[in-house]
Amino acid sequence: MKHSDLVTLKGGAKVSRLGLGTAQLGGLFSSVTERDSQELIDFAVSEQISYFDTAPHYGKGVSEKRLGKYLSQHSQESWTISTKVGRLLVPVTNSTDEQFADADTSVERFLDYSGKGIRQSFEESLERLGVDSVDIIYIHDPDDYPDQALNEAYPELEKMRSEGLVKSIGLGMNFTEIPTRFVRETDIDVVMISNRYTLLDHSADIELLPEALNKGVSVVAVGVFNSGVLANPVPGSHFFYGPASDEILSKAQHLQNVLADFKVSLPQAALQYPLRHSSVKSVVVGCRSKESLKENIANFNAPISEEAWDALAEAMAIHQRVL
Repeated sequence: MKHSDLVTLKGGAKVSRLGLGTAQLGGLFSSVTERDSQELIDFAVSEQISYFDTAPHYGKGVSEKRLGKYLSQHSQESWTISTKVGRLLVPVTNSTDEQFADADTSVERFLDYSGKGIRQSFEESLERLGVDSVDIIYIHDPDDYPDQALNEAYPELEKMRSEGLVKSIGLGMNFTEIPTRFVRETDIDVVMISNRYTLLDHSADIELLPEALNKGVSVVAVGVFNSGVLANPVPGSHFFYGPASDEILSKAQHLQNVLADFKVSLPQAALQYPLRHSSVKSVVVGCRSKESLKENIANFNAPISEEAWDALAEAMAIHQRVL
């Protein structure tokens, strides 16, 4: 399996096995220059990465604007875009944003999972991206609004799909309960699950992945480094958006040591592991530079023997029993 291999999701959207997440283009945690943004997108296209994920949340529209601007310089046949709905960007005076350094200070986020809000969010995303349609739409993090997302947001996405404005519809979340409910109760095409199918967290495989496999729903895995600890398990690294505990750090270091016996790095295994489940079709990783993406591509393509995977599975099982 190679990073540029194409796979078709339920609904018809075609994505590369390795996709590029673009929260960083909104200045996630630190600023990213226009030049670095363009170099990143240009390099991704040159390396035949065809799947690009964004959202209004990322920099309050800045990620979408930058992505659309730089992808427009390449043939539309070379890229697939997913964006998200559920947050409207409402004009305000001098807004601040602690998470995104490059965020638009003239707007603020407003959660809206109503049918009208979903349609407005979608249309405004198209405008920021500079496109007439996108391939994939996710309902974004309806953690506190599951019923409204199911009864109002989802039907609106169904309409958009029937209108030909989008090929594949679904939702993107950090937790598995609501996506599992959607897989069971709706005709969604795809789930983007973050942090829950990794070398350290297999909770998606309890119900979500088996249900997705049973219903033919495609899964896209993100957050495969669990916020950083699986990229570099050292003191100070992060796990699920917060400092990694000593226990998590010890587990990650143990997995790293097991892999080292096979000359495999922890990031290589972290990137490739989700795709060993047949319901997972693509892995999306966020990058803030051409160099970071180049490293992730190399890690994704690195050969890993079945003996290494077997040893890793045994080590992971030990930690699960401890839990």
